[in-house]
Amino acid sequence: MKQVYFILIVLCGGLLSCRDFEDINESPNNPKETHPQLLLTQIEWDAFRSYQGTAPLYANKMLVQTDGENSSQYYKWTRGDFSFLSMRNVQKMTEEAERINEKSYIALGKFFRAYYFYCMTLQFGDIPYQEALKGEADAVYSPVYDSQKTVFTGIIRELEEANELLKNENTIIRGDIIYEGSTDKWRRLVNSFRLKVLLSLSQKESDPDLNIKGRFAGIVQNEPLMRDIQDNGQLIYLNQEGNRYPEFNSSGYGSGMYIDSTFIRRLQDHRDPRLFVFCTQTKEAKEAGKDLNDFTAYEGGDPAAPYGTVNEKATQGKVSKVLERYYQDPTNEPSVLLGYSELQLILAEAAARGWISDDANDSYQKGVRASFKFYETYAKGLGQFVDEAAAAAYLAEPVNDLSKKARVEEKIEAIILQKYFQSFLQGKWTPFFEMLRTGYPEYRRPPGVEIPFRWMYPQSEYNYNASNVAEAIKRQFGEGNDKINQKTWWIK
Repeated sequence: MKQVYFILIVLCGGLLSCRDFEDINESPNNPKETHPQLLLTQIEWDAFRSYQGTAPLYANKMLVQTDGENSSQYYKWTRGDFSFLSMRNVQKMTEEAERINEKSYIALGKFFRAYYFYCMTLQFGDIPYQEALKGEADAVYSPVYDSQKTVFTGIIRELEEANELLKNENTIIRGDIIYEGSTDKWRRLVNSFRLKVLLSLSQKESDPDLNIKGRFAGIVQNEPLMRDIQDNGQLIYLNQEGNRYPEFNSSGYGSGMYIDSTFIRRLQDHRDPRLFVFCTQTKEAKEAGKDLNDFTAYEGGDPAAPYGTVNEKATQGKVSKVLERYYQDPTNEPSVLLGYSELQLILAEAAARGWISDDANDSYQKGVRASFKFYETYAKGLGQFVDEAAAAAYLAEPVNDLSKKARVEEKIEAIILQKYFQSFLQGKWTPFFEMLRTGYPEYRRPPGVEIPFRWMYPQSEYNYNASNVAEAIKRQFGEGNDKINQKTWWIK
């Protein structure tokens, strides 16, 4: 009998040895597979809040700092960071969607890849693209850098593929907190974003490989686009722990943060009532009893002056601050990745350039009205300053009438300025890149300070991918020239 028991034990041991112990010990709390919907919500939350914060506002001449020198205000930044950590969930969602053949999630994976790669290549120039995010699947831990043209070509292709995948999908996208599962609205956002990417390459208009004008016109003629602000690609906040507006209760809006004088002056020069939903009156004006809609009640600090000089002016009560709603209202306004207003201004610029046959003035007016409507909807208690009547009066001002601009450059300058106005705590780095692309609006800075064209590559690339980053720098700028004043391909 003992012998029989021994044989059974040996047989059982043999059977167990043929199985993967990792499978036997797999924890149900750490699954290797999941439905892509469980990843999508966090992906959307991260992407729509990415590249936010006040740093872009200093660089875009909307804020000044008075209690110290802000590196973005004086263009003294150095290294940036890649977004691959945020993209890991995108990669995993795509893999899970491919496993169960869920095309809508594959499409959204392509959109978010395109979005992140677009932001990164504008920030740095050449970046890892074709070999990026292949560490887990293919053991590629030192990805080569692709040329910026290759990256843009890939971005355009992935967005085209996303549109095609969504074209015949009518199912509800579960886990979607942006459009509540609507594939139609996602497709409209994808195509609208395609236009943004193409227009950002306006300096490559004559490149036959890219066919910018032809691609742009084809999308406008044949693909669905956003129809109104209800189609905005935006993240709406809730007054719940973990779901509130990112600037809510931020300590950064204390004594040292004020509005840039060039931003306020531009709004004043254009009689733009959005000033009243962005900024506070100066302390001096408030104590004098001036009305909220009195343009003379607002004044900013000089972004080119030493911070101590601006601080002295601020202590005298002569500088406006960011309106309290941005840090006191837990829901405030949605974070817009791409909205209908910007889309219409994209179409207006394309029409002004002769890329499409649309009426530039019509698209321009739709863009401005949509921006006013956004703030009428979300700037609580201030809607009377930016309602339809206010928008009509604004557009009737000669300085805001695009039809009165004779030259193409004048039209483009006016259109870019409208993009700039609507980007307060919304546009992320878009206004900065638009300024690099078009030259508008001009950014005031101290004498001798040059506006940079890029960020230096992350230190981690030098630590773990040294040969590839060195080759990318040499190819673009010459050996050892990883500097912020180097122009990259898209604006050469």
